[in-house]
Amino acid sequence: MRTVAVVGASLAGLSAARSLRKQGYDGRLVVIGDEVHRPYDRPPLSKEFLAGGIGEADLALEPDDEDLRAEWLLGARAAGLGATPRAVRLTDGREVRTDGVVIATGAAARALPGMDGLAGVHTLRTLDDARALRDELARGGRLVVIGGGFIGAEVASTACALGLDVTIVEAAPTPLAGPLGATMGGIVSALHADHGVRLLCGVGVKGLSGETRVDGVLMEDGRSIPADIVVVGVGARPCVDWLAGSGVELDDGVKCGADGRTSLAGVVAVGDCASWYDPRAGTHRRVEHWTGARERPDAAVAALLSWGESEPGLPRPPYFWSDQYGVKIQFVGNATRADTVTIEEGTAADRNVLAVYRRAGHPVAVLGMNQARLFTRWRKQLSAQS
Repeated sequence: MRTVAVVGASLAGLSAARSLRKQGYDGRLVVIGDEVHRPYDRPPLSKEFLAGGIGEADLALEPDDEDLRAEWLLGARAAGLGATPRAVRLTDGREVRTDGVVIATGAAARALPGMDGLAGVHTLRTLDDARALRDELARGGRLVVIGGGFIGAEVASTACALGLDVTIVEAAPTPLAGPLGATMGGIVSALHADHGVRLLCGVGVKGLSGETRVDGVLMEDGRSIPADIVVVGVGARPCVDWLAGSGVELDDGVKCGADGRTSLAGVVAVGDCASWYDPRAGTHRRVEHWTGARERPDAAVAALLSWGESEPGLPRPPYFWSDQYGVKIQFVGNATRADTVTIEEGTAADRNVLAVYRRAGHPVAVLGMNQARLFTRWRKQLSAQS
């Protein structure tokens, strides 16, 4: 291959670029990113950066002495992908002709109807999002977080520590039931009440009130919750619209094999936009976690450079972590595969549990709350399973 384009300049894209060089690719490498920023670390955006504990320089993912010999096209958004010849079209009219493509365009925060143009309403996905929200939180007031997932929970935890009055509203009966299951989701989300954060579950949001700036959240049961600031954390959608008509199969993201290969030869996908085949579960799924964006590009790049002749192996079980109210929450595996979950160390009341999820008696996932040592052992055990 003479030219490879990596479309997406966040962690997954950077990891793919590094892997290309590490695996011996010495041709032209073009990295295309729709943000103007160099690659940066996203997990701290809802925690240390939002709290003012670290600055933008601390988010940098590239050491000063790293040289990938890449052409960086930043502030450039992909508009389409042509198959013959293989080329990435940009919204500014430019075209990058390639022999291979790594799709790493990630995901974008979902919005709510009526939030556009209303001051005080935020999503949190990018550095620019975090800058704007940090400035608002510094002024204090009443914060309503819509969505009790991990981003919403981390923002609530940070805002609580900053002294804001915080309410979380969650449409589901139990927050985090999707990734953790209802039992453990309830235990983890109890951290909010422990720290004086109100949690309202089982009722949806009807809309927002306010003329030019938000002043409340309107609930479907008729209640109105006063708000000076609103953060919408209702999930993310894969950024794959630009691939329409390209021949790349889409299904809740870019549909891939277990090695990241797409339906189009010479094109692989990694990161939050990629729906990889999971041999353990027998289904495709998107893994929107830092570790996946860091690790999986190695397999995808190997498949790209070998034109699919490399053996993908078994991906490591998905792993993620979250820091909330001083508690380290770690999870590995797939809770949806489990038929039982048991607490095997610690107590729910002390928020220091080690819980194991099993299917037909075999471990398929593990959750730790302030149980780093035991969790690490279990994570290694799950990774060693075939």
